[in-house]
Amino acid sequence: MYIPPLFEEHRLPVLHELIRSHPLGLLVVASPEGLEGHHVPFFLSPHPAPHGTLQGHVARTNPVWQKVSEQQSVMVVFSGPEAYVSPSWYPTKQEHGRVVPTWNYAAVHAHGTLRVRDDPAWLRSQMHALTAQQEMVFESPWTMDDAPDDFIERLVQAVVGLELIITRLEGKWKISQNQPPQNQEGVIQGLEASDQPGSMEMAALMRRRGGADTTR
Repeated sequence: MYIPPLFEEHRLPVLHELIRSHPLGLLVVASPEGLEGHHVPFFLSPHPAPHGTLQGHVARTNPVWQKVSEQQSVMVVFSGPEAYVSPSWYPTKQEHGRVVPTWNYAAVHAHGTLRVRDDPAWLRSQMHALTAQQEMVFESPWTMDDAPDDFIERLVQAVVGLELIITRLEGKWKISQNQPPQNQEGVIQGLEASDQPGSMEMAALMRRRGGADTTR
């Protein structure tokens, strides 16, 4: 991923938080037929340090688990908040007009080696962990114990686990850091007034980051 220094995010807690809050990853693998992309929700374990492990599962009928070799290098792409940025939101448009549209977004690329896990106990643990992570926001969280055990057992038998030991993480936060403060604030206000999907989430991300990061 091309990452200009101004947009680079290297803090591990920040990268991990994006993965946990947007766990549907795009698993990119090289198969005998060429590159393949598979959308898989992942649970992130912090172990082993420093980068952690991604754990997911796919339908047994999905041939991807049979196409990848043991310890094959793969990549998982996690997409965070994203939003179109109108040049009309820049106060400098009134000054000189030298502004153009752009797109703000945050993304993490996780690189590592893939391992197939066809173990019912491992799969149950992975499902419990991912479900608990996603259900924690609800007042009455659903758990796997709410479903009949024989029903869950059939589901477990119908899937195969995937485990990715992360060897490298890349983070790109392109959130108007290259714009002067007045334009950054203009973008935030424009996003907050917009009804487009993702606008409010991107505005919140920009406010949390405080615009341009001067710590780099």
